[in-house]
Amino acid sequence: MTQKRAQTQTLGSERVLEEYRRELTAYCYRMLGSAFEAEDAAQETLVRAWKSLDKFEGRAALRSWLYRIATNVCLDMLGSAQRRARPMDMGPAGSQGSLPDAPLAETVWVGPAPDSRMLPESADPAELAVARESIRLAFVAAMQHLPPRQRAVLILREVLAWSANEVAELLDTSVPSVNSALQRARATISTTDVKSDTLKPMDDEQAALLSRYVEAFERYDMESLTALLHQDATLSMPPLSLWFRGHADISHWMLGPGSACRGSRLVPTAASGLPAFGQYKPGGPGGSYEPWALIMLEISDGRIHGLNFYLDTEHLFPLFGLPASLD
Repeated sequence: MTQKRAQTQTLGSERVLEEYRRELTAYCYRMLGSAFEAEDAAQETLVRAWKSLDKFEGRAALRSWLYRIATNVCLDMLGSAQRRARPMDMGPAGSQGSLPDAPLAETVWVGPAPDSRMLPESADPAELAVARESIRLAFVAAMQHLPPRQRAVLILREVLAWSANEVAELLDTSVPSVNSALQRARATISTTDVKSDTLKPMDDEQAALLSRYVEAFERYDMESLTALLHQDATLSMPPLSLWFRGHADISHWMLGPGSACRGSRLVPTAASGLPAFGQYKPGGPGGSYEPWALIMLEISDGRIHGLNFYLDTEHLFPLFGLPASLD
């Protein structure tokens, strides 16, 4: 009986800890800028928590204790890491004669993350909106401009709404130090290119825009597609550093070197709080369609202002649960 009781307690503790995996993964993603590293960090957090659960004295809430562990895991991982970025952070836009350089390593880029592994399954609409806003590409990229501890302070205070006292206790520092770090972090973020418009939940207008985008892309009708874009829209293609701005250069690329995308099919998904699609292009075995890119769309004021084509389908498609090919 004693052994069975211990096994039951073990399973119960595992289930309790597992309930926090999704929010811890989202927190680590905001800190680290990589879905792969975030999943590793969340797993390490839960392993450390499990091993130390008998020492948890309950003086702090379990959630606070887990966030302390997660923060320490992330700070350790960020200790020797370079700042992740987007192509737009790395140099000027390409022109119509530009050709891509060699692909850069995954560790260079702020990468996409599946909403299904980051956002709560059920939440108040206002809380869900904040969660979506705080995992979008632009926000996570902006976090990378901050020193790691300032990053943690900003996320804990302004995304997760922790008090200054709670953050000071978590970071083993003082309230004035937390307030000072938050002020410096806000000042830095204000200099980055983070659009202030709030992401809207999916509505009829946005659904119609996405439908028109899919139709134009699958027909490869660049005139119709660019009509859906802001005049200063950007197109990027990690792991390539080359990127473009504006209708003319985007169309020139898509109809030139990017014309291998012609005839593609798109499968909807959701990434980093944004509408996204798995892109499959023709040419696979037996006439099948093979993975080509994970496309993420940034939308503001009823139009698309960012086209992000992530080309590492070997790793991204399994992460997002996208099929290996389409018949």
